[in-house]
Amino acid sequence: MIDAVLFDVDGTLVDTNYLHAATWWQAFLQHGHTVPMADVHRAVGMGSDKLLDQLLPGDRDRDADDGIRTAHTALYAQYWSRLQAFDGAADLLRACSGRGNRVVLASSAAAPELKALRAALDADDAIDEATSGSEVEATKPAPDLVQLALERAAVPADRAVFVGDTRWDVEAARRAGMPCVCVLTGGWSRAELEEAGAAAVYDDPRALLDDLDRGPLAL
Repeated sequence: MIDAVLFDVDGTLVDTNYLHAATWWQAFLQHGHTVPMADVHRAVGMGSDKLLDQLLPGDRDRDADDGIRTAHTALYAQYWSRLQAFDGAADLLRACSGRGNRVVLASSAAAPELKALRAALDADDAIDEATSGSEVEATKPAPDLVQLALERAAVPADRAVFVGDTRWDVEAARRAGMPCVCVLTGGWSRAELEEAGAAAVYDDPRALLDDLDRGPLAL
């Protein structure tokens, strides 16, 4: 029995992963770091604390990290008014809510960015709660954000499912004690997500919606 569905937002419900890859890449260049964009893309989905450690040398001047984050935020903010939700994303949230599931967004985004993501989704009527990366000490793949979303859903882990798009979502959900259903819209392959431990993998939110009564989110 599923009582709550927790959703990652970036790359899962809203088409942002490649925007993040491009703007992180540019922010790194501004601060003297050349990082292949393919590597940046593979780290998207982590919070910025983990992403910088994943991509930059360990002996770097960490005093510059805040400047890199600020540069990324400024570059990415230029797209906020043009963000697009994936086909079926809002309908999926409303379908889950309509059958009595608690719907919680588990986003690593800071509060202002999350506001822009929710505006792109245009489904606040179906969202019960939301988290932001500003509220936890460690972001994905640490389980803190997913655990906070679970607390706000007010259900036990064995009655919830997490929906994401990256290996980092799968790891965070597993460490929080729940399965992760993935979509391919973040740019990770089906094989990669299945190898990471995804309970099921769908092409996109519309495909998950179409399988809602038969797949892993079925009541």
